Amino acid sequence: MKTTTKKPKTVWYCTECGNEYSKWQGQCRACGSWNTIVEQPKEVQTRGTLLRTTTGRAQGSVSGIPISKPTLMKDVETTDELRFPTGMGELDRVLGGGAVKGSLVLVGGAPGIGKSTLMLQICDSLCRTSSVLYVSGEESVRQIRMRAERLHVRGDNLQLLSETSLENLVDAVHTTNPDILIVDSIQTMYNGDVSSAPGSVSQVKECTMVLMQLAKGEGVTVFVIGHVNKEGSIAGPKVLEHMVDCVLYFEGERHMAYRILRAAKNRFGATNEIGVFEMEDGGLTEVPNPSETLLAGRPTDAPGTCVTCAMEGVRPVLAEIQALVVPSALGNPRRVSNGFDYNRALLLQAVLEKRGGLVISNCDAYLNVIGGLSLDEPAADLAAVLAMASSFRDRVVPFDLAAIGEVGLTGELRAVNALGQRLSEVARLGFTKCMIPKRVQGKLAVPQGLTLIRVANVREALAALL
Repeated sequence: MKTTTKKPKTVWYCTECGNEYSKWQGQCRACGSWNTIVEQPKEVQTRGTLLRTTTGRAQGSVSGIPISKPTLMKDVETTDELRFPTGMGELDRVLGGGAVKGSLVLVGGAPGIGKSTLMLQICDSLCRTSSVLYVSGEESVRQIRMRAERLHVRGDNLQLLSETSLENLVDAVHTTNPDILIVDSIQTMYNGDVSSAPGSVSQVKECTMVLMQLAKGEGVTVFVIGHVNKEGSIAGPKVLEHMVDCVLYFEGERHMAYRILRAAKNRFGATNEIGVFEMEDGGLTEVPNPSETLLAGRPTDAPGTCVTCAMEGVRPVLAEIQALVVPSALGNPRRVSNGFDYNRALLLQAVLEKRGGLVISNCDAYLNVIGGLSLDEPAADLAAVLAMASSFRDRVVPFDLAAIGEVGLTGELRAVNALGQRLSEVARLGFTKCMIPKRVQGKLAVPQGLTLIRVANVREALAALL
């Protein structure tokens, strides 16, 4: 008699949003992404993690998490003691004034960018007032100790654990009762109740769910490190970012000294807030004044450069935009943009030719933002236009001038938000002139020593400076 083996059931997942399908298809109907549908074995819950005993604790390998009970809202305490400093002012700024007790924070970034270094460095300060458990699925405890010595991290109350099993991690949390838990990384954790491989969609989702139960049910502050894919987003299902309280992206190039920590999601503070760090031999050091640092070494008499002020969250940051416009020997001139939206750069080049009268359609145009910043707000339009016009005409924009304004398709300049804060930062850094749109929103307080140049369109701006 011929025996047949039962084929394991599989489910198709979208790696972007986590939506399930019965078969493969090219595009996800939920999020619209292409080629993101992957096959995973359908996990079978054989241990019954949802079963409860009479003692109120869950059965199964991932156990020991108490059942939550409803609480009247008037009985919930909201005191300032729930937020505590991490020991790094830039990280506290991005988190909204410090870490919140019982929160789940996801820190993502490219390999080698400094995620593990940042988490290990804050342990030096956190261990002075709290107990910290550092769980690594990528390094042994000996390797973590060697890295801590290189970073000059003492960590007297720091407990280390090299583990990839989520069951053992939960047991260690119940044994040590830490105030803060750091998991490096979520892609290496493995839940025995799920039959798929570590790092898969279902594993990442289920492991994060258990960590969220630890954070919310037992008041443990959890920091989770996550890898990013080639597109720069957190690897795993998009639902992972919806589950956590805060999503931090560590940006920057590995061969550059500066790193930018950006909050993409924050339930306890402002989004798009940034913190600037510098990578040195002894680890990451804070850059409390990023504007002055990013403008260091700026040329004084070179055409093709202009300074603008961008709002990163609630912090104004001065950035230098450089442009190089040269005659092209190609049939199709090159257009390159680094740190500035590519489509926005093409739009501004068309406006500069049509409304500004500069024929740059037969020229190669290169646009670059110094320091690794990524400018995605329209307030930097005017500075980019002036930098390209300065390079094309080979005339220098005054060294003590900054430009702030949005450029429309008809060449007009539009007002931007938080202009008062931007002007204060411009004046603080020693600039004496600032070009802004002629029409602004509300009453504007001009800092002492700063002269405003008000222009209505691109042609007036070029006539005033170049």
